[in-house]
Amino acid sequence: MSVGVFILVSVIKSVIVLVVLLTAVAYTVWLERKVVGHMQNRWGPTRVGPFGLLQPAADGIKFLFKEDLTPPHVYKPLFLAAPMMALIFALTSISVIPFGNSITIGGVDIPLQITDVNIGLLLILGVTSMGVYGVALAGWSSNNKYSLLGGLRASAQMISYEIALGLSLVGVLIQSGSFSLREIVDAQGGHFWGFIPRWNIFHGQFLGFFIYLMAAYAETNRIPFDLPEAETELVAGYHTEYSSMKFAMFFMAEYANMITVACVATLLFFGGWHGPLFGPPLLQALLPVFWFGARIFCFLFLYIWVRGTLPRFRYDQLMAFGWKFLLPLAIANLVATAIAVAW
Repeated sequence: MSVGVFILVSVIKSVIVLVVLLTAVAYTVWLERKVVGHMQNRWGPTRVGPFGLLQPAADGIKFLFKEDLTPPHVYKPLFLAAPMMALIFALTSISVIPFGNSITIGGVDIPLQITDVNIGLLLILGVTSMGVYGVALAGWSSNNKYSLLGGLRASAQMISYEIALGLSLVGVLIQSGSFSLREIVDAQGGHFWGFIPRWNIFHGQFLGFFIYLMAAYAETNRIPFDLPEAETELVAGYHTEYSSMKFAMFFMAEYANMITVACVATLLFFGGWHGPLFGPPLLQALLPVFWFGARIFCFLFLYIWVRGTLPRFRYDQLMAFGWKFLLPLAIANLVATAIAVAW
């Protein structure tokens, strides 16, 4: 592939992935409102478009045209930069996630991934961990005690649970022997005894997946770990002083992080895009993307289901759960996996 073709293909893939991701973010909000609505015996969005499907567009237009207030007491440079930092880091991590095998168009082999780096998992962990700066700086620069408490809570919570989240993935790395997301997925091909998929969750990493899932809830500030924006205690937490699109950017970042977490869980524990292939060559090329998307949808549904079911933790319970339960459990899983692989 020539340099010009490579650059053109990379630009096209970047645009497509960004458009799909932002559309998915918008309709995850719609899905959450509909699913929680039906759980609570109400309809959710129904007025704007069929089944309320145009509600995300209406919300976007509303945010664009709302008055953008900047309180006089804030530290303006960081106040304006914080939501942009949160959103940029949330969107950047999608660049190394593979969505399927490669496809051939006009004799050019195109991998379904913006860029394939051999330390993809490390890059995702590094980029997403930078998102805490957006939240922490938003709380500090607002010059508001509720926002400051929300920012401090978010910093402590995300740093604490990142340790358990990182350790929960080491077992997968030991089994696959690579940081490359594509190689981790390839290592999960095939079946046990002809019918059980060789996914890591069935290959000794069920405990690792449980730890990852719990830590991911805390990392994305979702119920039951949404302490940084607890309405009953902090009004709205770190984004109390934000309005219009700056307010929307924080929630776009949150939902983009949810999708990234679902992608990583699918790649590391559930075989990525592996699934039954049948039909003509075009269908066989597209089916892996469908299986990958279906698993992401299941994770997002689980996120929403938990939100409609569980109450919020107290802050001391949150920190105790992370340090006294998840962290020892993650270390035990790591040691057990290392012994099993060495044996």
